[in-house]
Amino acid sequence: MNILSVNSLGKIGREEPLFSKITFGMEAGEKAAIIGRNGSGKSTLLGILAGNITSDEGSVVINKECGISYLAQNPAFNPENTIEQHIFQSKSPKLAKIREYEQLCLSMEKGFSQSQQNYFDTLTLEMNKGDLWNYEAQVRSVLTTLGIKNMSEKMGTLSGGMLKKVALAQVLVEDTGLLLLDEPTNHLDIETIFWLQKHLQETKRAVLMVTHDRYFLDAVCSNIYELDRKKLKLYQGNYSTYLEKKQIELEIEENTERRIESVLRIERDWLMRGPCARGTKAKARIQKDNELINREKFAKEKEFSFEVAGRRLGGKILELHGISKNYPKFGQKNSPDDSTGTLIPVIKNFSYKFSKGEKIGIFGCNGSGKSTLLNIIAGKLQGEEGFVETGENTCIGYYQQYPEFKNLNLTVLDYIKEAAEVIHTNSGKDLSASQFLKEFGFEGKIQHSLLENLSGGERKRVFLIRLLISNPNFLILDEPTNDFDIFTMNILEKFLSDYKGCLLIVSHDRFFMDKTADTLFIMEKNGSISHFPGKCSEYLQYLEEKKREEAEKISAKKQIERMSAKQEKQPKKRRTFAEQKEFTQLEEEILELEERKPQLEQEMASTNYTIAGKAGKEYTELEKILAEKYKRWEELAELEE
Repeated sequence: MNILSVNSLGKIGREEPLFSKITFGMEAGEKAAIIGRNGSGKSTLLGILAGNITSDEGSVVINKECGISYLAQNPAFNPENTIEQHIFQSKSPKLAKIREYEQLCLSMEKGFSQSQQNYFDTLTLEMNKGDLWNYEAQVRSVLTTLGIKNMSEKMGTLSGGMLKKVALAQVLVEDTGLLLLDEPTNHLDIETIFWLQKHLQETKRAVLMVTHDRYFLDAVCSNIYELDRKKLKLYQGNYSTYLEKKQIELEIEENTERRIESVLRIERDWLMRGPCARGTKAKARIQKDNELINREKFAKEKEFSFEVAGRRLGGKILELHGISKNYPKFGQKNSPDDSTGTLIPVIKNFSYKFSKGEKIGIFGCNGSGKSTLLNIIAGKLQGEEGFVETGENTCIGYYQQYPEFKNLNLTVLDYIKEAAEVIHTNSGKDLSASQFLKEFGFEGKIQHSLLENLSGGERKRVFLIRLLISNPNFLILDEPTNDFDIFTMNILEKFLSDYKGCLLIVSHDRFFMDKTADTLFIMEKNGSISHFPGKCSEYLQYLEEKKREEAEKISAKKQIERMSAKQEKQPKKRRTFAEQKEFTQLEEEILELEERKPQLEQEMASTNYTIAGKAGKEYTELEKILAEKYKRWEELAELEE
């Protein structure tokens, strides 16, 4: 069933058309994404489909039975609304009915009239008829999974991560057929992203998203739309398939262009000789040559790169000594004035000495203290205990999650000139501010555009350029991937992989973390910070295996309890002396093997492949032995001593 039809859609940008003559459609249950460079119009296109932005040409038709839920990149909200009010303000008939039922129940707690009782009976019948009890359970399940527990909290008191979760919950619980999601993973922690990925894979609703998360694109999408050169083109398959097809396409275009130029060299010589155009064949040949000369030529995307001069690190880089930071625990009310006075440790007695060339990612759920740790290291925040020692030659460059611009009325060029008129690069070149901007993909009119007129990704890229001009040798990046397009991400990853200084990164993007960080700091719930010697995806795999093993242990325990209960009801045979001895020995052996498993898991995470490989083989063998011993233990457990 077709749920979305777009015909000849067009929109004018700040200087020229963003896109024109865009035509496509979506079927029920289809999962697709729109990719393209910053400023190409991806968010604008989603806004038009959602009905929030007016197009300059064309039409959008939505199936009336379908309905749309739209998650904006920066969701709007009333700071005075509670979470419950924000979520249930939806136009969804099902949510409205559930909200109506809940409000009636609350009012009836204080006493009720016969008319209210009759209305309650009517609503109960409607809830039964529409199977809204199950729907309500699904809504509560989504809210609980996203960590939304206190529905009475006001929107204005929430962190950026929690605001995004509430906005996400609002669209996920609506009973619509099409989800429009603009950067749904921004500001979410990695575990929540992993859950959202599974949720979108399993939902029967159609999904059209804009995201830079490449793992997410690969796992969820079966179609990729590329917004490029003002046109929208469909590539069937996930993101990996898109990359393969795009590479082949570019090679074909380049080869075609070379062949045309080769033909034109001959034809130009013929035209220069002034051929007689009276004959039909000569006229046709000249016309064809003119068409080739005036064709829309293949233009390979201009590549840019992040490049700055290197700054030497000294013997002492940066040391953390017993850093502790606490924040007050707030009560169930809605303002900091309602604090219970209880202090919660966000960072507890953390010490670390950074070495040359270290590239560390910081992993933790929203609110675990990742940005707090970065602010302490950068000197923007003080801990209650401990201190930070910075080496004499250490120059810190801090890319904050929400870059601050003192004056958005400056042009891009003037903003860069404030930092430096001439920039020295690693290759020995001296570039003017304008030339330096060209190296980063800002050329032509955009250099003279005001900062306030740039897209979110373009503005953040300008901020990063100015930061790199200071030539830092200790780079701190707090969520650098938010609002960047995939192309910029690839360039940034290349720069960071070649970066010689120290690198400290907080990012929700698993692909980006895998590419740039070699090891992880894990922000634990009790305020301690542990160390994981591996990539982000390896840590997530470790967490999944740990959860699976815990579930297996619980299942095994319940099975033993069931068997024990069954044995109590039935007369048991007695164990022989030898069997009792074997039974006792089995319990000891099983305990020793279970204690060995966590040690092997830690060795498997080692960056030393010899140690990791040996541990993996031993772990597999240990699992087999344990299965056999558990089976024999169960047989002996059925017998009495």
